[in-house]
Amino acid sequence: MSADRIAGDRRDPVATYRIQLTAAFGFAEVVEVLDEIADLGVSHLYLSPIGRAMAGSTHGYDWVPPPRVAPELGGLDALRALRRAATERGLGIIVDIVPNHTGVADALQNPWFGDLLRYGSASRYATWFDVDFADDNGADGKIALPVLAADGDLSVLAVDDGHLRYHDHVFPTAPGTSASGTPVDIHERQHYRLVPWNSGLIGYRRFFTVNELAGLRQEDPEVYTATHRWLIDLIDDDVIDGLRVDHPDGLWDPQAYLQRLRGDVGDHHPIYIEKILAPDEDLEPSLPVEGTTGYDQLRVIDAVFTAATGVIELDEVHDRFTGLSGDSAWLQAAERDRKLAVLGEQFPAESRRLVHAITHSDPDADDSAIASAVGELIADLGVYRADYPSLRRRLVDTADQIAERTPQLAPALHRVVAATATPGAASSRLAQTCGAVTAKSVEDSLFYRTARLVSAQEVGGDPAHPSLSVREFHEHNVRRARNWPRAMTALSTHDTKRGEDVRARIAILAQVPERWSMLAQQIWSRTPPPHDLTGYFLLQNIIGVWPTDRPVDETLRARLRAYAQKAAREAGLRTTWTDVDDAFERDLAIWIDDVTSGPTGAAIASFVETITPAWRSESLARKAISLLGPGVGDIYQGTQWWEDSLVDPDNRRPVDHRRDTDHPKARLIRTALRVRSDHPGAFGPGGTYVPIHGDGPGADHVVAFGRGVADDVQVVVVTARFTYSLSDADQARTSLTLPPGRWVDAATGETHGGTATLAELRAVGPVAILSTR
Repeated sequence: MSADRIAGDRRDPVATYRIQLTAAFGFAEVVEVLDEIADLGVSHLYLSPIGRAMAGSTHGYDWVPPPRVAPELGGLDALRALRRAATERGLGIIVDIVPNHTGVADALQNPWFGDLLRYGSASRYATWFDVDFADDNGADGKIALPVLAADGDLSVLAVDDGHLRYHDHVFPTAPGTSASGTPVDIHERQHYRLVPWNSGLIGYRRFFTVNELAGLRQEDPEVYTATHRWLIDLIDDDVIDGLRVDHPDGLWDPQAYLQRLRGDVGDHHPIYIEKILAPDEDLEPSLPVEGTTGYDQLRVIDAVFTAATGVIELDEVHDRFTGLSGDSAWLQAAERDRKLAVLGEQFPAESRRLVHAITHSDPDADDSAIASAVGELIADLGVYRADYPSLRRRLVDTADQIAERTPQLAPALHRVVAATATPGAASSRLAQTCGAVTAKSVEDSLFYRTARLVSAQEVGGDPAHPSLSVREFHEHNVRRARNWPRAMTALSTHDTKRGEDVRARIAILAQVPERWSMLAQQIWSRTPPPHDLTGYFLLQNIIGVWPTDRPVDETLRARLRAYAQKAAREAGLRTTWTDVDDAFERDLAIWIDDVTSGPTGAAIASFVETITPAWRSESLARKAISLLGPGVGDIYQGTQWWEDSLVDPDNRRPVDHRRDTDHPKARLIRTALRVRSDHPGAFGPGGTYVPIHGDGPGADHVVAFGRGVADDVQVVVVTARFTYSLSDADQARTSLTLPPGRWVDAATGETHGGTATLAELRAVGPVAILSTR
């Protein structure tokens, strides 16, 4: 196959396969599993960050300069070898890049950050980081580094080979400052100041609340060039084909950044962005990208398989077992409260810089009122950032609504709206802070503090409104096929709170709310948890990961204990990361062991056995839709088999690629992608999405659609939802009118035409994939 032909194929991905690279699973190890991956029918490998990272990094998002291919993964030569092996199998390569931040956990490993600390504002890298050098920054204009204990005691400071050491932290010193004096004296001479971890002070923009990841100023052309030249070289040298951009919403100006990136890589290399969209938010249409990485589509697919009537019943069940409401009204109010609290508790430095950006030119400005106004805006906007052109109206309308509700803030809100009307510090800092607060307050806090149906408590999810009708599902997909046909569709990622099969099983609870309530009551009577809400939250996750082919073993219990500890600390209701309640966490671990063994464990196993047929059917249905619906399906490593992943690091465990590939999910993937490859025009730009409806008693169970070009439908997908209650009789009395033509089942070779019953179409499996020949 010619290079031009290969390049053409790579420009239009069919599906991607995401791989988490580690020192133990680098480029050479990927080569060893390429045949298995290629056999699935994917078009592209999709690699986690490939740059050199902090020593011991398990994920690569803490990359360190100078940027280059990580030796720990095999280096450039091994990457080129992977490229050659992938090309031989018709596979392209997309890599994950991290423009927003760099790793600074150890300043000595990061020469840019180390130079900044050594020379302060005189460093050549001082403008590369978003540093707060203001005289009123709480650190006398020095760079605040929040590493000290809460008491601020510096007595343990030591000088080690010309560096300052505080326990495991080592910091460079300015030239000529470490030769004499006590460690405290030497500390006073530096361009940085060590401050207590809970002081609310930090001298640089960071990734969310991760002090070990310092934000970079990609709006500076010198920074952009220094961080991207190696990537452009890899593209120009035909080593990689496309990019996935991590967290562009953290940047000063993501639109300008993506415009420059597109100009550098050209129009024929895909760019995907990790952009979390609100349920009522569309991706900014002017962005020069293929689309998002697919959390928005994950939410839509999950929602159409979540029974709305069951969710209503689960409101009452949640209230009864936790003593708290978990309905839509509660969730919306709680989200707002969490955002205000998190802004004040975790982002005081960012808030101060934001207020200063709005008021700096007006000495008479009321900083307190401005701070309240931006807090209310952040709490009410409902999106990560509102400085995209299509969202400006949303910001203005939200400000008006707040002013009507709280008239005393009207002048401050007017000032904020005016200050953010044009690009600049006020607009960018509001956007950056809003995104960080939203992530930390919702995904990493609220979603651990409620448990009506935890499958909906996902990145980009909408637990307040977790269900979609089939009509709404189709309407969304028609728009996506028209507007973002190359956007990615994810079901599982390295960041999802639960893997696709775990969420699919938990969602079945909305189909069996009474049976679920009876199980929970039995467990509460026999094995009550140490905290009702935490226990109710964890029990759903236990259901989600419960093995169907073997007993629960100590490996799974250890995973559940680790997950329970993380979930409880994220919730912050009884224990936190900074104020650990050892006794509570011990009781929680004991409860995990108790509910996964003995009579309680047997009751859970019986419940899981009852819902397993519906779970397997709907897991496969979701997978088929992700691969044949609008967009480009992404297969996360190992999800060609049943998977039971929870939140990271659980979802980044090594994958056992020695498993049998004759598996229901793997077979479905191969069939779906073979059909997709045979009909490329039906799935790319210009392809259509045609809803197909059922008629009969099972009509609301039917999820079916066609893909084609204009009026020529070439592929039909037929599956079902809410299958726990879908009887054989109702399937037999429910019919679908297929598009004109002779339709061949891609898995069985059976032919259909005209009108067919749901029972006929699903006779040998939960999903029928039909195509014309």
